[in-house]
Amino acid sequence: MVLEVNGIELHWEETGVGEPLLWLHGAMGCGADWRHIFFKEPPSGYRVIAPDLRGHGSSTNPSGEFSFRQCALDVRALLDHLHITRFKAIGLSGGGIVLLHLATSQPARIESMVLISAPPYFPDQVRAIQRQWSESMLTEADRTHLRASHKHGQPQIDKLFEMTRAFAETFDDVNFTPPYLGTITAETLIVFGDRDPLYPVSIACEMHRAIPRSHLWVVPHGGHGPVFGEAALQFVDTALKFLRGAWR
Repeated sequence: MVLEVNGIELHWEETGVGEPLLWLHGAMGCGADWRHIFFKEPPSGYRVIAPDLRGHGSSTNPSGEFSFRQCALDVRALLDHLHITRFKAIGLSGGGIVLLHLATSQPARIESMVLISAPPYFPDQVRAIQRQWSESMLTEADRTHLRASHKHGQPQIDKLFEMTRAFAETFDDVNFTPPYLGTITAETLIVFGDRDPLYPVSIACEMHRAIPRSHLWVVPHGGHGPVFGEAALQFVDTALKFLRGAWR
């Protein structure tokens, strides 16, 4: 499905029946990535709403400009279009940053959310990686997935790498200070790997202290986005129990 909004064509898919569960993929991913965690089937009792963020997957981005804040405005427009006033959500990495923008701009709208490897700011070591980010730094498997996920070909992929390099010199888009995080009212599960090469666990602890109704889950031996592959089963079990209120 596609919605023309904010100068782009925003593509999304909906799967399952039940209460709305927004899935926001990471930078350079696509909406369908949720299937790699939930074993290709939506979790029981949920209507999964999975957009391709602007410039990703099948969504367009004619201006070439990208910010996580603008992505949040796009997603808000989609939710308004679907007449969804309140929802639960999962955001992975860059998708988690978009979710932070949603949770701080319209706090009452999100009932509960899971943030996976999503930082409140980009530390220096990440900016150093962003400055040199290129396709040659990926494995062949990652390059294959990248080509399969993005429907507008190599020019789109090149633009995504350019987008990531631009993050290194941007400071106002991902800048969630503790007082800002303190405005979040959603019950929040923060998931971080203890061996994330991008973001140290100390960042997750900062977020946990700042977000009022938050829980912190540090995944042992977990890297960036420690929810795929063999880790998926435990993540699904833990995240669904949390979203269904079993932790209260």
